[in-house]
Amino acid sequence: MTVNALLLSSSRVGDTPYLSHAIPFIKPLTADAQKWIFIPYAGVSMNYDTYLASVVTGLSELKLDISGIHQHPDPRQALKDADGILIGGGNTFHLLHELYKYDLVQLIREEVLKGKPYIGWSAGSNVSGLSIRTTNDMPIIEPPSFAALNILPFQLNPHYSNYRAPGHNGETRAQRLLEFTRVDPITPVIGIVEGSALWRQGETLSLLGENPAYLFCGEQQEIPIPVGSDLSHLLK
Repeated sequence: MTVNALLLSSSRVGDTPYLSHAIPFIKPLTADAQKWIFIPYAGVSMNYDTYLASVVTGLSELKLDISGIHQHPDPRQALKDADGILIGGGNTFHLLHELYKYDLVQLIREEVLKGKPYIGWSAGSNVSGLSIRTTNDMPIIEPPSFAALNILPFQLNPHYSNYRAPGHNGETRAQRLLEFTRVDPITPVIGIVEGSALWRQGETLSLLGENPAYLFCGEQQEIPIPVGSDLSHLLK
C-alpha cells in the first residue's frame, strides 16, 4: 500500500456547486474505497450535521457511504474502520485543536501511510503538511502544537492569491509567506490556487487543475509551478 492523498485548494471554484469541480480529482481515490469518514472540525460557524449533509450532497454522484466522525462514540475506531478520510475547510486552528483533543493526529498519519485514501480541502489541506504555520486563518483557539499530519513534508497555503485590493495597505499573501521563509528558509511552501490540487501517489507528487501553483522557499519567492508539474522532489 502507498500514500494516496489529494489536497484541494478549495471546495468551490467561483460560483460552482459545492465540490463539483473536484469530482474528477476525487473519483480515482474512491475506486477501492466505499466507506468514508468525514471530519468536520474546521466548521466552527456551522452545525456539524449541516456540514456533513453538504458534503454528502456534493459528492452524491460518487455514491459513497459517508458518515461524520462526530456521529461515532469512538472517533479513533470510526477512523480505523473507514476506507477513506475526508477533511473539510473552515478554521485550521480549531481543526487541529480537535484532532489533538481526540488523539487523531498520529492515527490519521499512520492510516494514510498504510494506504488509506485522504482527501482534504482548504483547512483539510493545511493540516496535511508539516505544520499549520502558513494557514490564512485567525488563531481563534490554541492547539497543543502547530505540528500537523506530515503527509506532505512541506507547508501548504490553500486559496493562494496575491491580489491587493485598491486602497488596502495590509500585507499581500506573498509578503506573509516571505515572512515565513525569512524565519524558516529551508522549508518549502506551496501556494495552491482555487481550482487546483496536489495529488500524492506513493513517492510521486503532481499538480492538478487549470492554474499554476507557487513556490516559496528561501530566496525563491512566488515561483510559478505549471499545471502537470512533477513535484516528487519535494517529498525527499
